[in-house]
Amino acid sequence: MKLPHHDIVVIGTSAGGMAVLCQLLEQLPLDLPASIFIVQHLARDSNAQILVDRLNRTSTLPCQVATHEQVIETGKVYFVPQDNHLLLQKGRMLVTKGPRENLFRPAIDPLFRSAAAAYGPRVIGIVLTGMLQDGTVGMEMIKRSGGITMVQAPTDAEYPDMPQSVLKEMEVDYVVSMAEMGEMLQELVFVPASATAEPPEDILYEASIAERLMLNTGEGAVEDTEILGPRSPFSCPSCGGALWEVSHGHVKHYRCHSGHAYTAESFLNANVESIEETLWIAMRMLEERRTMLNAMAEQDKKKGHNHWAEVQQERADELKIHISRIRQLLLSNANARAANDPEDAKEAG
Repeated sequence: MKLPHHDIVVIGTSAGGMAVLCQLLEQLPLDLPASIFIVQHLARDSNAQILVDRLNRTSTLPCQVATHEQVIETGKVYFVPQDNHLLLQKGRMLVTKGPRENLFRPAIDPLFRSAAAAYGPRVIGIVLTGMLQDGTVGMEMIKRSGGITMVQAPTDAEYPDMPQSVLKEMEVDYVVSMAEMGEMLQELVFVPASATAEPPEDILYEASIAERLMLNTGEGAVEDTEILGPRSPFSCPSCGGALWEVSHGHVKHYRCHSGHAYTAESFLNANVESIEETLWIAMRMLEERRTMLNAMAEQDKKKGHNHWAEVQQERADELKIHISRIRQLLLSNANARAANDPEDAKEAG
């Protein structure tokens, strides 16, 4: 019996990704016997079609923006649409809004997880340049399902965080530069896939829960999430719901019954964003209170109630100090974030 080969290639990238995607696809032949699926972190107001047009200028393989329930064809490249996740089922793609994972939509983990569940040992997972940890959990699921794992060498990546995160958490099959990756991939797609390897039950189960939540075909049940792991002491930064700790395999992550998912690092980043949002709201409320106190002080002064006018003015001046401190904290954090943002932040999310 002829064994299936590795005909499902899933690629995840973020900051600096478009340049290396062009470089990789340029190396691949028109008759590559595999389907390629790409998740590039995108800002909500990005235009995926413009990026696909850019890929088509250098790629011999035809590239297109993936559409919901589209049939998968060999020898084609499918690119995630902006503000959507891309999932795989056997023979077709699903494109859905769904909850954010690791603070992103589109996110890499949903594609990798669904590919592992649907195609198991036939999958090649690739993580390229990018910031933070998205893709790490999904790569481990591909590995545990019998697929092949590959990352861009961190020394070769413009933003090495994502490849380094994968290497930190698991043993990767191949660590290669972009100059070598195309040739390596052409060899690996012809390697027969295991006839016995199958996705573990926990991966199939988590993929089915995530798919149901993303497609809104049923609300998440607490019991579903509890099967994946114990309840954590943390709450979801996105919706405030309880988080469960999913610790099958080696890479721990967190999921709420609404579908939001986080690695430990993305959870911390989400917490910072929640704190910032709270501080902005607090500053606005303090400013409104200060404005009211100033108005009351003016009113008391007009009525000749000088003592009360002084009291209200002191309270307003006190608030001014707290408002200034909060504003300085928020602005310094915003400046630090802007300094660390990649030049292609708008393109890469």
